[in-house]
Formats: sequence, structure tokens, C-alpha cells
Amino acid sequence: MNTKKTFLLLLSLQLTFAVFAQKEGVVDKQNGPSKKIKSKDWTSLLDKDLSEWEVWTGVPHKSVKNLPKGYEVPANGIPTEPIGLDNSLGIFKVTQDDNGEPVLNISGLVYAGLTSKKVYKNYHLTMLFKWGEKKYEPRLNDIRDNGLLYHCYGEHGAFWNVWKRCLESQIQEGDFGDLYTLAGTKASVKVNEYGRWDPENGKEATKGKRLYDTESVHGAWTRVDIYVLEDKAVHVINGKVTLVLKDALTHDGKKLDRGQLQIQSEGAEAYVKGMYIRPIKKFPKEIKKVAGL
Repeated sequence: MNTKKTFLLLLSLQLTFAVFAQKEGVVDKQNGPSKKIKSKDWTSLLDKDLSEWEVWTGVPHKSVKNLPKGYEVPANGIPTEPIGLDNSLGIFKVTQDDNGEPVLNISGLVYAGLTSKKVYKNYHLTMLFKWGEKKYEPRLNDIRDNGLLYHCYGEHGAFWNVWKRCLESQIQEGDFGDLYTLAGTKASVKVNEYGRWDPENGKEATKGKRLYDTESVHGAWTRVDIYVLEDKAVHVINGKVTLVLKDALTHDGKKLDRGQLQIQSEGAEAYVKGMYIRPIKKFPKEIKKVAGL
């Protein structure tokens, strides 16, 4: 791309951001997340025993030591099979903060998924997320990565021998709230010519990126919300809508309107707390207006 085209592209993105920021406001990322919506319908998803969840652990990197008893490593020293339904490596565990609130500790040591035992439909989920400091192979030199997966279905390990078929609200440094479709799922997103979510003038695409970045600074909590109604969903980061999807489909073309939840372990230490879910029958007015639904 020549210098003139590069300049025009950057200018266009800056103007797009400026217009949207003026319209919607920009989160002060230094001050942390927006407040949780008040509701009598919230149900907590975290307890000290992770009683609402099970853990599926994927293929460990060759650098991982003290693997579970009975797990066989090939003669060449490179593991090829997922560990399976096993959390003996302590990839997911719960501690308490100073207020006695449960905090999910995600080690990141091995790719894994914390999977809800229940299937959920038509809900609003909220949680606080922040990064730790440790990173592991194979992402030792990459940016920190994680994700909140929803509408999960089918067998464990459908994607990369780890996660189920699902939709993902991306959690990655500089990249909170994008859409990823795992193992053949699909959804329509309005995007502009640069592939960024555009609720007003966009074209339909199967994937999309958030229009702007609203996550908190490293080491601070970021509020992550998803509103899910039938085959539509809205991703919200620190109180700001970042992406909207509709017409979610399974890998074989069926309507995708329910499923389990999964939280990833993907090579980076992280923490989750304040994870609650509540049923909804419609999108809140303020969400619906911004989302263009």
C-alpha cells in the first residue's frame, strides 16, 4: 500500500472513531469497569468448588511437567492427545478476595476450557476479568489471550482438541469484544469496509472486529458482558457495545440459540470474579438502540 493510501485509511479510521466516540462516549480505561446492573435475578456462577463447571484440558506443550498420572507422552517427547476431563494441573481454581468474594484463577499453563454443566438460553452474563503476569508456551512471546465462549455444544475438543463448537467474545490484549466462530459455527455481523462492526451502514459478514478499544489498563479489572437472545448477541466491554451479531448457526446450518459457557485457558495467567447470569426476554432499550437491533 502506498503512502497516500495508508494516510487516507488512517484518516478514515480516525474520523470513524471520532464520530462514534462523540455519539457514544469513551470509557476512561484508567478508572476501571462500569458498574454491574442492579437486578434481583442475578445468579452467581462461581463458588469455591466450581460446582457449576467441569474442566476439559487440551494437549499440553512439551515443556509442561508433572502431567496427570496415566497420561502417555510419545517417545519423541511431544504430546499429541488432550488430557481430557481433568483439572489435576490446577489450571482453574477458586480463591477469595479481601471481601470474601470468589475469584477464579486461570493459570494458562495448558490450553483448557472451564465448561458450564448447564445449557443457557436468553440471558445476560456479566463478569470482571483481569490479566496476571505469567505466560506460557506456545504463547510465551505473544500477546495475552483468552475468551468467553457461549452457545457451546457437542463434544469437547471440536476446536484445536480443546474447546467445543461455539461463538466467542474475544478477550485478548488490545482486542476485547471481537467475534470468533469456532469449529464451523457462523453468525452475521454488520461491518464497514475495514471489517469493523458498524451498526448503521455496514455490510453483512461472518466475522467482525470491535470498532474501538475499551478494555481497562493492564492489571485493572475489565467488565465483560454478553446479552444473548435467541440467535442474536451483543458484546459489551466496560459498558460500551463493541459488537453485535445475528443469525447464529451451528456447523450444519441449524439455528444456534442456546448452549453451554466456556472460559478459556490459553497460555496467559488471568483472573475472573463477579460472574453472574440472569434471564432476559428482550434486549435492554439502551443496548438495543446502540446495537441497531
